[in-house]
Amino acid sequence: MVSLVMMKKKYLKAFALSGIAVFLLATTAQAQITEKAEFGKFAITNVTVHTVIDGVIEGGVVLINGEEIEFVGRNARITSDYQHIDASGKHVYPGFMDAGTQLGLQEIGAVQVTRDQAELGEFNPHVRAFTAINPSSVSIPVTRVNGVTHVVSMPVSGRLSGKATLIDLYGYTPDSMAISPNAAMHLNWPTAMKRGPHDQRSDKEVEEAYQKNIKQLNDLWERAVFYNEMMESYQEGSGDQERPEVQKKLEAMREVISGNIPVIISVDQKKDILNAIAWTEKHPKTHFILAGVQEGWRVADEIAEADLPCLVSTLYTPERDYDNYQRPYQNPAMLHKAGVKVAIATGEIENVRNAPYHAGYAATYGLGREEALKAITLNPAEIFGVDDKLGSIAKGKQANLFISDGDPFEPMTQIEQVFIRGYKIPMVSRHSQLYEEYLNRGAETN
Repeated sequence: MVSLVMMKKKYLKAFALSGIAVFLLATTAQAQITEKAEFGKFAITNVTVHTVIDGVIEGGVVLINGEEIEFVGRNARITSDYQHIDASGKHVYPGFMDAGTQLGLQEIGAVQVTRDQAELGEFNPHVRAFTAINPSSVSIPVTRVNGVTHVVSMPVSGRLSGKATLIDLYGYTPDSMAISPNAAMHLNWPTAMKRGPHDQRSDKEVEEAYQKNIKQLNDLWERAVFYNEMMESYQEGSGDQERPEVQKKLEAMREVISGNIPVIISVDQKKDILNAIAWTEKHPKTHFILAGVQEGWRVADEIAEADLPCLVSTLYTPERDYDNYQRPYQNPAMLHKAGVKVAIATGEIENVRNAPYHAGYAATYGLGREEALKAITLNPAEIFGVDDKLGSIAKGKQANLFISDGDPFEPMTQIEQVFIRGYKIPMVSRHSQLYEEYLNRGAETN
């Protein structure tokens, strides 16, 4: 009887928490949508255009027609059907891209039913972040009004977490937001190091654990390679063969094995990075990207020689107590100097809005403003194969861009207007609503 009562209490508690979470999500989603995005034809004039690929155009014009950029330059013929935006003294930039986030996959960290970035099990290649994106996430408007118009959002749990998705930050469904539904597979590299000062394992135990993890990964990979070859053989056959049994996890690996989508390897420490590089060289048909790489500066030449792009942040503390505090800020520059293509990836959820400042630190600590701008626009677009659509301001590209009153890497700069896929986005977020709500709280008008 006692156990039944306890079980009843447990399920009632879980139900109550679920109800609260759903209520909060519904309330916040309803509260934050106060305006509709505008769509049509827009003419942004008298503006400094930072094209990224064709330099800077002073006193320029950008024409948007539907979802695309129609014209970039000077002296455009602007007809009356364009909505005119005089941006004198302002700047227009390509929309920023954060190449590694969990945005849209988690709403309230303390409420389990709102956390969709993690699944049970070590190997989940069949998990797709795309199917779990919440278009009404409160964090999305907060992010986009700071100039971040598209992101890679990825699952993060286990060894092989699943497939990341590349999305625009405007839309009512995941389908309407998707740029690349399956943008990459995410792999958390097993460490060959102790987990910290409290890790009491011997060096032998650490090595044994590492070898066990690598064996599990290699076993899955070998099965996936064999499965892919078997399926290709069947598909290329005469049709007389019996169709092999479909295995969900191995089927999900096929576009990885064949090189159609890359693998993002999250790895930080020097020894682990070198191990990961050596492992990637055994799989030449698959494309790999390194993420995190907090000690990348220690092995920058090796990363460059392996031709592996890196997704990096700057706002973290050094891996080792004796490292200079500037190393996280210098890491992107040191990788770039060695010949590595770098892109900004915050690894955040609600703080993806700070992506421009990660780039700003990198610019200040050696990367330079021009390369830092590429690291948050063109470079990630090239890494994920969407530079034909995104990453710069050019005719025919998708109209993801924003207007600012200054350098967007500076926190005091105001982002005045954002366009995503040609939609003129309302500059409203939960932050702006709370600011307006509490600016004059309790004040009485005379």
